[in-house]
Amino acid sequence: MVSRRQFLTTGAAAAAAGAGLPSVNLLDALARDAATSPSPDLTTWPAVRALFPLSRDYLHFASFYFVSHPKPVQEAIDGFRRTIDREPFLVVEGRMFSSPTDNLQLTIRDGLSGYLGVKRDDIAITGNTTTGLALVYAGLRVGAGDEILSTTHDHYSHQESIRFAAEKSGASVRRIALYDKAAEANEAQIVDRVRAAIRPETRALGVTWVHSGTGVRLPVRAIADVVQEANRGRDEAHRVLLIVDGVHGLGAVEDVAAQLGADFFCAGTHKWMFAPRGTGVIVGRSESWPRLRQTIPNFSNLEGFDAWLKGDTTPRATNAYDMTPGGFHAYEHQWAMTAAFTLHETIGRKRIAERIRALNDQCKSGLAAMKHVTLHTPRAAALSAGIICFEVDGVAPDEVVKRLLDRRIVASTTPYHTTYARLAPSLMNDPGEVDAALRAVRTIAGA
Repeated sequence: MVSRRQFLTTGAAAAAAGAGLPSVNLLDALARDAATSPSPDLTTWPAVRALFPLSRDYLHFASFYFVSHPKPVQEAIDGFRRTIDREPFLVVEGRMFSSPTDNLQLTIRDGLSGYLGVKRDDIAITGNTTTGLALVYAGLRVGAGDEILSTTHDHYSHQESIRFAAEKSGASVRRIALYDKAAEANEAQIVDRVRAAIRPETRALGVTWVHSGTGVRLPVRAIADVVQEANRGRDEAHRVLLIVDGVHGLGAVEDVAAQLGADFFCAGTHKWMFAPRGTGVIVGRSESWPRLRQTIPNFSNLEGFDAWLKGDTTPRATNAYDMTPGGFHAYEHQWAMTAAFTLHETIGRKRIAERIRALNDQCKSGLAAMKHVTLHTPRAAALSAGIICFEVDGVAPDEVVKRLLDRRIVASTTPYHTTYARLAPSLMNDPGEVDAALRAVRTIAGA
């Protein structure tokens, strides 16, 4: 990362440099204000819930879908927005394309790296899970004779990203089922099916950490170990890459993303992480980034910009900065990502995971005990996270969700060929609200 001012010679850039970048002072003042503001009360769950400006007219059991901005995150967004609005050129030019000391592209990554368990140079900033998956699959160096292996449980965005990439590259695509009945899924079965499915021509394996269609949480670390076994004796170009859609695990369970063993972990951060809407990450392994080709010009790696100025098209190794999409973005949202990660770390990763687990155990136990209700999400905490899928005999899932909404309970359905109703207890809820949702389901089921 070097200053773009080393390459630009326009009067505007020179004037900004000569002006001493007052925008930097404004941003520093914003940071000082945040540091000296009273810290929110995070000692009780009602106090944490009060950070979210959610309507009290409903019980919210679909917050995994699109989260409400908690107060510290909204304040960070508002502060950055005001700063940009006052001096848009000086702020963006000064903080996105300046020296490492002032560069927010680096500062953002520093704020995320601890929680994600990876050094900042292995984090790409994206807009959402879909963008991250599409960038990784489109960047795979595969062709005819190579295979991309995935599963039947993945989301539309995951499967379509693979299909689009395969159509362009000539690689083949194969999907496998990791379990037959979600409620009966177990680690040994899942791992055995992955092991049996990897072939000599397999170049990438795509999996989803937490399945939004069933609520199953995959043992990704164990799957990574199987991939590592399969890679023994393979040269680098033929090594199987493990690509993970991690959006419904990140922030909901205690595991650290980088410790799962994936080559690329893609996740939006505007769900369980409470980060600003339109933000996401790709967490990659240092040795895996060069296995990708860049798809979108970046505004992060100025080595590429320098090469463009010189007309130099010599291939070079790809890195995380290359894979961060360029173009101008809603920077007030990107820059405020760290406020959400700081909030999580302040509340406590373990404490959050235990709270979500307790609420989900309560909900699953209640559903499993009801007549005329079928629970599809595994009861075991190790094989589930924050999403619970179920059916009511004789009542279509859409109708279940409608009847819950009539009772002021916000639920959802799974957007798959096989549709279930979903409840997702989170930090927005408490045990009393879970009991209220269970009573409503029991009434709908006639139990």
